[in-house]
Amino acid sequence: MKILKYIFLLLLLSFVSFSVFIATQKGNFSIEKSKIIPTSKSNVYNYVNDAENWQDFMDLLSEDTSLKGQFSKNTLGKGAQFSWEGSKGAGTIQTFSLKENDSIYQKMDWDDSKFKITWVFKDTLGGTKVTVKTVGEMSFSYKISTALHGGAQKIIGDLFDKSLVNLDRSLVYEINTYKIKVNGLVQKLGTPYLYQSFTSKISKVVKNSKIVFPKIIAFCKQNKIELNGKPFIIYNTYNEKSGLTNISLCIPIKKAIITSDGSDILADELETFQAIKTTLYGDYSHTKEALKKSKSYINQKVITPGSSFSHIEVFTLSKKEINHPSKWKTDFYFPVKSKNIEVPKQEPETEELPINEVNPEAI
Repeated sequence: MKILKYIFLLLLLSFVSFSVFIATQKGNFSIEKSKIIPTSKSNVYNYVNDAENWQDFMDLLSEDTSLKGQFSKNTLGKGAQFSWEGSKGAGTIQTFSLKENDSIYQKMDWDDSKFKITWVFKDTLGGTKVTVKTVGEMSFSYKISTALHGGAQKIIGDLFDKSLVNLDRSLVYEINTYKIKVNGLVQKLGTPYLYQSFTSKISKVVKNSKIVFPKIIAFCKQNKIELNGKPFIIYNTYNEKSGLTNISLCIPIKKAIITSDGSDILADELETFQAIKTTLYGDYSHTKEALKKSKSYINQKVITPGSSFSHIEVFTLSKKEINHPSKWKTDFYFPVKSKNIEVPKQEPETEELPINEVNPEAI
């Protein structure tokens, strides 16, 4: 019995000593990691700036298969937030400040430990130098965890090293793997739709769509309005020189309706029209190249553009359906003046009809 008492006292003393050791350790830390990623600065910045991508490359989040998370309504830029619970604990990360195309500042709470994270993006030979720096204060339980696994420099440093590797993999393959196909002349079928219109910077269209599309979809659910296809954008005007565009962000619906007076969500109907169709397979960042190829095709074929609006973008396959940017699909329709084509009485399920009997070169 005495031996057991001695063993118990020894274990108790060891526990007390370890607790005192942990309590007296510095709770503050500062860690910095860098990596050169062979892609443009804007690509890296835009990817990190989108909260919907954090779970794809931040090692703390991507490695936890049991993780359940929730995004804020705004997932781009200042105020973007992601909260989670998983086997490695619970936490929240939020962007509280940024400098466009240069740096992003975040704060993270993770099991009572608080971190500030800074991302800095610099042009360099071979691509973009991405530097991530974190400063923070560990809770007592996190001090114990880091003490048992090599210290904060190793544990948190490894997390950011792996995150940069994941970021590299995502951007180099997922963002840069894409294909653009000009399909030629088609007949785009019309549909009733709900929309909001306003003037926006071209660079802010994606951010605005992530705010407005969910709002219109929520309106449909609330009023039991049946949806009828993928979200799309009508570019009423598109001025590359000024960088401005007037857009209508649209959700297609089954039946035409009239919204009440004073509603900020309006209703209209898109008529069937003839268009040059171009498909972008891959990340949305290649939109500019898709537009350029479309306009080049129209000019080469001497096709007269339509005058009602610039073009339409349909988000045929996006992040909502699949998490890999290389597999996204965006369809662009440029209205053109052409010969009248008879529309079949019974429309097929596809959104447009190929006009095989018309030779674009003869238009």
